Amino acid sequence: MYTKFRTLALGLTAFTALNAQQKPNVVFIITDDLGYGDLSCYGQEKFQTPNIDRLALNGTRFTRTYSGTTVSAPSRASLMTGLHTGHTPIRGNREMKPEGQFPLPANTRTLFHVFKDAGYVTGAFGKWGLGSPASSGDPNNQGVDEFYGFNCQGLAHNYYPDHLWHNQKRIDLPENDNGKFGAYAQDLIQKETLNFIDKNKNNPFFLFAPIILPHAELIVPEDSIIQQFRGKFPETPYKGVDDGPTYRKGGYGSQDHPRATHAAMVKRIDVYVGQIIEKLKAEGIYDNTLIIFTSDNGPHREGGGDPDFFNSNGIYRGYKRDLYEGGIRVPTIISWKGKVSAGVESNFAFAFWDYMPTFAELLQQPYPKNTDGISILPALLNKNGQKSRDFFYFEFLEMDGKQAVIQGDWKLLHQSIRKKPTFELYNLASDPSENHNIISLYPEKAEELKKIMNCARTDDPNWKLF
Repeated sequence: MYTKFRTLALGLTAFTALNAQQKPNVVFIITDDLGYGDLSCYGQEKFQTPNIDRLALNGTRFTRTYSGTTVSAPSRASLMTGLHTGHTPIRGNREMKPEGQFPLPANTRTLFHVFKDAGYVTGAFGKWGLGSPASSGDPNNQGVDEFYGFNCQGLAHNYYPDHLWHNQKRIDLPENDNGKFGAYAQDLIQKETLNFIDKNKNNPFFLFAPIILPHAELIVPEDSIIQQFRGKFPETPYKGVDDGPTYRKGGYGSQDHPRATHAAMVKRIDVYVGQIIEKLKAEGIYDNTLIIFTSDNGPHREGGGDPDFFNSNGIYRGYKRDLYEGGIRVPTIISWKGKVSAGVESNFAFAFWDYMPTFAELLQQPYPKNTDGISILPALLNKNGQKSRDFFYFEFLEMDGKQAVIQGDWKLLHQSIRKKPTFELYNLASDPSENHNIISLYPEKAEELKKIMNCARTDDPNWKLF
């Protein structure tokens, strides 16, 4: 089924002794709309994230990593396939009735296939968004042994849903019937995440944990976490959807304390991360586990979200749905005891599509020949032989279409493509906040990057950019 795979010839610069010792577990935690500045180890000052900060102290904190793009489905498709959004089979958030999104094709080779072929058990717990139940993109049809959570990212807007999915079985939640707040979805998902570790502690596993927080709607259980923030910040209540056909079907509910709730949601993520780490330690497998923590795109401004108040995008311009740095530059922490340098900050630049060749090299597995990424394993393991890249490419089909190319410190943006196209040029070294469009000063550089931009993508009849 899979053709044209790149065979890996691993040298001394990479992890060559995999077959001679126990295979490492891999835990990949990806949050939903968490901004670059939403963690205290990345500069957040209004609340603390001690468990994630501790993970950073025990690993490497990267300051220039990029998501697949600026919204969920195509960003995650880029992660899963090793293709940037000029080539991914999913390039936008497209709903499919009655539930789910446009599916990954049946012949896709995902990260899960790479791990399964290496003898790993695979699990995904959280938000999927890459294909409706029983479609070609259903997680069980894309190499996932066990899935629990939201298949549909639209329904994942609501944290007290009427159902979740366990593999291809619908799990009804009567505790939430008739507007009740009985079962908080992410708490249920977290329980199954920890159960997966428990069940597979004696096997090598790949655990994908796409946590649904802090995406709107803004709501958390009434427990000690929200109580420490309520009344701490000035608030403007948000009036949302509290009845009607979209109530708990994608519409964001009202929230009297949106700022406190955002802080509580990020704090809750920190608690979940701490629980995962403690579970790995309790089972005696923490030292042999590679942990990655990141986000799928920049911070949202929906459902009462206020990223400016929290400085959620740090020094970077833009939010979710922008291709400015604030929409695509994401926090990334990677930890693996004795392998990845601890307590280190790195400005090494990489993107979601680099994970496919990286894991393939780690596991000594083939990967698709047309992959856009490069293995970053030498950089992670502080070895020689790290390859360099020519450029990063991003596109976003909504809002009249957008493109971005980054080459070294230079970045070209193509905005409002289908309506009133314009170009902007920035130098990220001298102007990381993208405040000064210098295209009139460097027209030759702009033309050079335009040529890259024009060649970086392939047309897809399902995803029209122009």
